[in-house]
Amino acid sequence: MTDTAKITLGDKTVDSPVLSGTVGPDVVDIRKFYAQTGAFTYDPGFTSTASCESKLTYIDGDEGVLLHRGYAIGDLAEHSSFMEVCYLLLNGELPTADELKTFDYTITRHTMLHEQLATFYRGFRRDAHPMAIMCGVVGALSAFYHDSTDIQDPHQRMIASHRLIAKMPTIAAMAYKYSVGQPFIYPDNKLSYTGNFLRMTFGVPAEEYEVVPAVERALDRIFILHADHEQNASTSTVRLAGSSGANPFACIAAGIACLWGPAHGGANEAALNMLREIGRPERIPEYIARAKDKDDPFRLMGFGHRVYKNYDPRATVMQKTVREVFDALKVNDPVFEVALQLEEMALNDDYFVEKKLFPNVDFYSGVILSAIGFPTTMFTALFALARTVGWVAQWNEMISDPAQKIGRPRQLYTGPAHRPYVPVSQR
Repeated sequence: MTDTAKITLGDKTVDSPVLSGTVGPDVVDIRKFYAQTGAFTYDPGFTSTASCESKLTYIDGDEGVLLHRGYAIGDLAEHSSFMEVCYLLLNGELPTADELKTFDYTITRHTMLHEQLATFYRGFRRDAHPMAIMCGVVGALSAFYHDSTDIQDPHQRMIASHRLIAKMPTIAAMAYKYSVGQPFIYPDNKLSYTGNFLRMTFGVPAEEYEVVPAVERALDRIFILHADHEQNASTSTVRLAGSSGANPFACIAAGIACLWGPAHGGANEAALNMLREIGRPERIPEYIARAKDKDDPFRLMGFGHRVYKNYDPRATVMQKTVREVFDALKVNDPVFEVALQLEEMALNDDYFVEKKLFPNVDFYSGVILSAIGFPTTMFTALFALARTVGWVAQWNEMISDPAQKIGRPRQLYTGPAHRPYVPVSQR
């Protein structure tokens, strides 16, 4: 028998079904609440509201757990490639060797962009932010690939999904190349997904580009760790846009626009800027003292997380990866020394341990991306590149859900009540 929650409002008492997932909190089904009571519920930010049913990602912030289709993020980042995780999110299971080979081949053959898009890039100013370019170019894809915009056709949805995952590295690399005035580099089908992106970003026609294995693996891990993160702001934006029947390219462009916000995708850039502000390891105690001072507005960026009230499970993998990249590239920069020492001091400081202010994935990823050679303006673009598979998987799941409806949140209206109109001559 289904449990019910009794909700009393004035002289009315309604029974609302309680739904249970595989794991996680139960959910009170209030879909009929307005019809039964004439009242809405109020939840700014929807932080206590389940907006959909999903089989993709599970997060337990209190315990520091992140699962994709049931697999722990640490296991995936340690043992899988980004292509395997893409297949997992799209199809529900990890691929066999043959399935992975076929999927990898398919994605690789979709990496090129329509040649006319090179002209589209040249319409932007050279100093345009990469995220502004990505919003425009991804939104424009629907003008070039009409054969995959019918969302009612599962085959077209699959083609659009593959195209978006495959083309995003090319789009991001071209945005970078355009900003630095270098020629666009075409994809190379011999390289891996991540190796290809590195070559398109940092290679030049004048010489052969050599992919550094440690860097390739580190960036692949960063992609895995950012692939999906449940119903966050940008994912919810993609679902909301998709609920109207918008084409997939428009939906992903909407997700990119939302991700661009500094409260969402810009955290790793903020963390790196903080490390640069600290500047030298000997100044760390001063900044830790400021972070503890209630009257000082300064706070340590890259520590703590809105969802994780324990150690960010993605940060554990990044902690190891930082050192691998530093060793491979022989990094010698005070900023990176600041990062390593700040991490150590914070993890052993009672104040931070008590408040569970642990380093999160943004603290480490910004440091790694900077060491590899990416400017801070590219950080969010890389996040969008990785998150595209999560957005696409969530969008596909929503389209296939028979309970899906167009998103239509309600409000608590506090403006003027009805008042008579006064002609302009009498005002």
